[in-house]
Amino acid sequence: MQLVDWSVIGLYLAAMLALAGWLGRRQRSGSDYFLAGRGMSSGSLAASTLATQCSTNSLLGAPAFVGFTVGGGMVWLQYELAVPLAMAALIFLIVPARQMGVISVYEILEQRLGRESRVLASGCFLLFRAVATGVTIYGVTLILSQLLGVEYLVAVLLLMGVTLLYDLLGGMRAVVISDLIQLLLLSITVVFSLLLLGDATDWSFFAVAERTEVMRDDWGFAGQDYGFWPMLIGGFFLYAAYYGCDQSQTQRILSAQSDAASQRVLLLNGLLRFPLVLSYCLLGLGLAAFAAQNADFIASLPLTGAGEPNFNLAFPMYVMGNFAPGFVGLVMVGLLAAAMSSIDSAINSLSAATMEDFVRPNWQLNDRQVLQLSRLLTLLWGIACIVFSFQVERIAPTILEAVNKVGSMFNGPLLALFCTALLLRDVPQRFALVGFVLGLLVNLALALGAPQISWLWWNVAGFFVALIYTLAAMLLKQQKIGIVRYQYPKMTGTIRALLMMTAAILLLCFMLQAAGS
Repeated sequence: MQLVDWSVIGLYLAAMLALAGWLGRRQRSGSDYFLAGRGMSSGSLAASTLATQCSTNSLLGAPAFVGFTVGGGMVWLQYELAVPLAMAALIFLIVPARQMGVISVYEILEQRLGRESRVLASGCFLLFRAVATGVTIYGVTLILSQLLGVEYLVAVLLLMGVTLLYDLLGGMRAVVISDLIQLLLLSITVVFSLLLLGDATDWSFFAVAERTEVMRDDWGFAGQDYGFWPMLIGGFFLYAAYYGCDQSQTQRILSAQSDAASQRVLLLNGLLRFPLVLSYCLLGLGLAAFAAQNADFIASLPLTGAGEPNFNLAFPMYVMGNFAPGFVGLVMVGLLAAAMSSIDSAINSLSAATMEDFVRPNWQLNDRQVLQLSRLLTLLWGIACIVFSFQVERIAPTILEAVNKVGSMFNGPLLALFCTALLLRDVPQRFALVGFVLGLLVNLALALGAPQISWLWWNVAGFFVALIYTLAAMLLKQQKIGIVRYQYPKMTGTIRALLMMTAAILLLCFMLQAAGS
């Protein structure tokens, strides 16, 4: 990169810190710090959630998988099949959660079931989210160090120093606004890159049939982890648990100004995520076409530890070789911002869960003390995640997949626990907790005894085992099973729109499948 590119990066990072400092002046309480005083618009909250999901790993990983990975191609789109359906279902959980006025989503479990349920769920979140964040820091920083030409330690200090500072100063409001800027930068970058690729190639995406294949012949019934049905059904429960029971995601939805606004956050996520991911996939097809017509492109890619081309760097290397000085810096800013968006919200939510679930129930604190301690917890969690990131390579190279699989063991039982708490009346806590443990044990048995079954099905099995046990225990004890009724905003249009988006995704998948065959 040239001096003008470094200048662009420096100006962006300085502007982010200045913005966070300015936004932080209005903070007076934990609600201001963690939920932005419930004053953010639904559009900005939806964009923030979208930016966190479609961050650096997606921007680099999706094109590499679609364009260059053996057995890859547009199969990546199957990740999006269940998102609109999960958003439609979550309306029935998130709106009641918001009506309860909580900061930590796990507080709901204590109000409806008991203290032990809250501690269990929050403890699981703290463990898995901290590990996953450390892995994210490691992976993103490794890529940034290669792109920027600096040592790993320098890249960590650059990335995490700025991320922690604006998280500490600005809280959730700074997180949301910076995510909004990042999403705008990335969207412009991807669109501009697609246009540039269109001029540089004959845009023959569909020349290689397997690249447009979306669904495998066995549809996931022959033990494939990422078949059509595992991704549709298992993915539904995975996304419902992730967006509805993970504090890093629910915190934004709980920040909405009203019940209708929280509904719009879910609607916008269900409608906009697929077009963004589709653009990443098209970028992968375009890079594959460019590489087919420019033989020296793949040879120019940095090598992995195994001595093979690092296709995760195909997009940034294309940018550095074909964009003008200054524009390269803007793209690097987009990658930095994307990395920050996937880290800042996680650290902020770790601090929120610690404060709300473990500190405030045991200490009497005023608003000023809560705000100061919340910032301290953010700093401590950030340091802990940084320290863990230095250990990732020594633990296992496949730790990210391991984290995802362990998370899927808990997702179903955790979702069942929340459904029980929010939708059923007068459920004894011991029934719900035993159901949670049984769901977890069944998933463990599937992992050890039936490895041919996709781990995506664990999300389904754990949910139904936990919920069925809870209901059966109540029936055996002759306890009446009642449904809690809530006042929902008008939902007909929202649910119809999400169902239509699901139908549109399926139609496009079948069209791509037909084009590839």
